[in-house]
Amino acid sequence: MKKTTILSIAATVLLFASSCKKYLAINTNPNTATTSTAEAILPQAITYTAANVSSYNDYGSQLAGYMANAGGYGGFGSNWTYDFSPNDYSNLWTSTFDALNDLQNVINVTATDPDHGYYNAIGRIMKAYNYELLVDTYNNVPYSDALLGTGGLTPKYDNAAAIYPALATQLDSAIGIMRVAEADPNVIQLTTGTDPMFGGDTLLWVQFAQTLKLRMIIRASAVVSFASTTFDNNAGFLTTDAIVNPGYAKVNGQQNPSWNTWVQTYAGGNGNRAWMPCTYAFSYYDGSNLLDSFRGKVIYLGYENGSTPNNQLGDGLTGVASAPAQTNGWFSGNVNSPGNATGIMKGLNMGEPLLMASESYFLQAEGDLRGITTGTAKTDFNNGILASFHYLYLLPDDATIGTDEVTGNTLNPAADFAQYQLDNASSYLVNFDLATTPAQQLQAIITQKYIAVNMINGQEGWNEYRRTAWPYCSTLTSDPTQSFASLLSQSTRPDQLPTRILYPASEYSYNAANVPTGISPYTSLIFWAH
Repeated sequence: MKKTTILSIAATVLLFASSCKKYLAINTNPNTATTSTAEAILPQAITYTAANVSSYNDYGSQLAGYMANAGGYGGFGSNWTYDFSPNDYSNLWTSTFDALNDLQNVINVTATDPDHGYYNAIGRIMKAYNYELLVDTYNNVPYSDALLGTGGLTPKYDNAAAIYPALATQLDSAIGIMRVAEADPNVIQLTTGTDPMFGGDTLLWVQFAQTLKLRMIIRASAVVSFASTTFDNNAGFLTTDAIVNPGYAKVNGQQNPSWNTWVQTYAGGNGNRAWMPCTYAFSYYDGSNLLDSFRGKVIYLGYENGSTPNNQLGDGLTGVASAPAQTNGWFSGNVNSPGNATGIMKGLNMGEPLLMASESYFLQAEGDLRGITTGTAKTDFNNGILASFHYLYLLPDDATIGTDEVTGNTLNPAADFAQYQLDNASSYLVNFDLATTPAQQLQAIITQKYIAVNMINGQEGWNEYRRTAWPYCSTLTSDPTQSFASLLSQSTRPDQLPTRILYPASEYSYNAANVPTGISPYTSLIFWAH
């Protein structure tokens, strides 16, 4: 194979990059060349991305109505008012750019080496994934001038509406590089050590790339044009969860990041107990909006006996429940026997999901409605709900279906999904045939996606609400089952919700000439938002 193969393929793509205030997580000196290999950098970048996604889940879950404040705690400030400052959630910006610098380094060191074609392709795919996180959170971000090390310390901000199509093209390029690598007998293979998400399965990487591209097209094609809106139907989209697990274990610094945050630290201390289930999200399990006893009991501690604590965001009055005495707070599962639980927090050794199979199916269902994909909307909708049941019923090994803690019987996703439909027999949000208009069909798809990503990829629930205004959120906060806005909101929007967070203070200090000004958390929209 000629050593120009990767470059010749990539030459068809308009290559952009990202901010450079933060440098390689493994090489923090911008004036010293990185000598690490792609084999060393790539798994770190993927694992670091997974930790960041855990933080994005926390951010999205706080804004989209999955979490509310528990009693007995103070200092919620802008979490209640939405009067964000540049210091709120600033870790999202810095940590994502750290990961992007690692990924750009992988791309750079493999650009002229087709034997590392798989590494180059995955570097591009993960770069697109991380950039989508940034755009969906901040809108315009540094892109074409960034990731240049000392050559671009004050990068300009690119228009988000231009970045999205460029990312989709980047994904097409990555798939092309992957296909060339598959035909090369000399290509360096991926291993479980260098690929902590798919263990070297290149078909899954292609499906992951195509699902990311589909998400971008679904989210933005109403307002921007993409160079290509076609897909390799033989490869298809994700039908399995994209989960990163580099070998999480009860070792300091090696626990699953979500478990470490919300359940128990390595040293045995309590996780974050200042937040509990939001009454709004819980209403999709307890019968207030929908009845979902099957997923409810594997997610929420106390669901079966009606003792799960929940609250409306901003309600800090005396009497609001505190987190239960158990270390695992409001999550079900046995913290004293980690590794044998189902639900969201399965164990300290569970993987960290980057993109759920359920979300993939719901994206396809919407694509079917809009003529972007060629499947059947009802089939993909039902598969999305079933995939959600399946993920929640898995043990931390991401392969074994767990057992019912009461009966001891193996959990049955298909049977419980069928009963879920019967328990909500009159609701088009569960039974797709009852959704007789495009608006109802979209509402059903997005509402079920909202349920499926609950405290897993909470940022996607938040993104989709801002794009579609589903699930329904009342303009009145008086009924906590109909509105997830804070009781103390200062937002001027009818739904009393914010529109975005602000750029971090570091950008105003070090890149003041380029960072956008006049950004409001109440009126400034992400380019695809309503």
